[in-house]
Amino acid sequence: MDISKVVGRSLDLFEKDISQVDQKLRELVGASRFLVVGGAGSIGKAVVREIFARKPAALHVVDISENNMVELVRDIRSTIGYIEGDFRTFAVDVGSIEFDALVEAEGPYDYVLNLSALKHVRSEKDPYTLMRLIDVNIFSSIKTFKVAEKMQSEKYFCVSSDKATNPVNMMGCSKRIMEKFIMREGDRINVSTARFANVAFSDGSLLHGFNQRLLARHPISAPRDVRRYFVTPKESGQLCLLSVMLGNSREIFFPKLAAELHLQTFSDIAVRFLEAHGYEPVECSSEDEARSRAAELIAQKQWPCVFFESDTTGEKDFEEFYAEGEQLNLDRFDGVGVIEGVRFDDSADLDRFASEIQRMRTLGEWTKEELVELFLSVVPEFTHVETGRNLDQRM
Repeated sequence: MDISKVVGRSLDLFEKDISQVDQKLRELVGASRFLVVGGAGSIGKAVVREIFARKPAALHVVDISENNMVELVRDIRSTIGYIEGDFRTFAVDVGSIEFDALVEAEGPYDYVLNLSALKHVRSEKDPYTLMRLIDVNIFSSIKTFKVAEKMQSEKYFCVSSDKATNPVNMMGCSKRIMEKFIMREGDRINVSTARFANVAFSDGSLLHGFNQRLLARHPISAPRDVRRYFVTPKESGQLCLLSVMLGNSREIFFPKLAAELHLQTFSDIAVRFLEAHGYEPVECSSEDEARSRAAELIAQKQWPCVFFESDTTGEKDFEEFYAEGEQLNLDRFDGVGVIEGVRFDDSADLDRFASEIQRMRTLGEWTKEELVELFLSVVPEFTHVETGRNLDQRM
């Protein structure tokens, strides 16, 4: 299946930029040592592949998923092969003493990349998972920054999200707060990040769910009114690599809007996905009808679908990569835009945020409402609307 065609385009977004700077990237990567945290997730694997292909002096990958790490190595060995540099993987938690020991023994690293994140809007449905989202997306970023700072690394990179722009959900707002924390440290060591669209067919995404439903012979369900930008896994790795290796401190890279990148609905992508697999989509009137007719329709090379209007908390009907007032450079690259000189004047608010989260965790009690108010104190443009419904209540 051609992912680009399923998401409605035929060209790679960053092919021209990569080809123009590839020799420089190879020289920089070949002389450097990398620590990639969260390197076995969908974006992490794509970034690791881009680095590995350019033969780094050392590439150490950390991830808590032992199974995903195994698949990462199998994928690299089966496609790119081997390099002379030191390539190793470590199944440890970034918050553990094992991670601290690893950094102490195996460092220093020229580049520290943090690609770990809780990325799902559904993770904010309860206060307990939400607190873990805050810990991973914000405080693990602060910890890995301090690792890079202690070693005086050339660059610290932490992946962000388009959902950090004018956020409407806690996940996106956590990424905005992360940006604020790391960007205020840009005078101490170089820091950069990247915001990008949904990564098509990334683990756990709705499009990845299409694959899983196809294998299980289940109906497909998707909203018809939610529009998103999509990049391929390879493009996500390329955008991150460009930011890591060529971004100046306090810069945010993002895909420039062009004819090849446009907003699309999940229902339209579901139709193209099924047609690419040789099935005719059949829209059902309800989940019950779709479940009851699945065996009958699939036997006839048709596939039951449920398309609906979104009513769950945290959904934004369109997405954007930058906000009013941010300093844009749209001329440096062909397919990549850059937000330059990112600075915030709310250092005291960030300190209060960190102290209040620590107080809640020490007390062992907090509510989602308290966390929403705390987010608003740091990100006033956060527009959270609680509908009382979440994605776990959908098929």
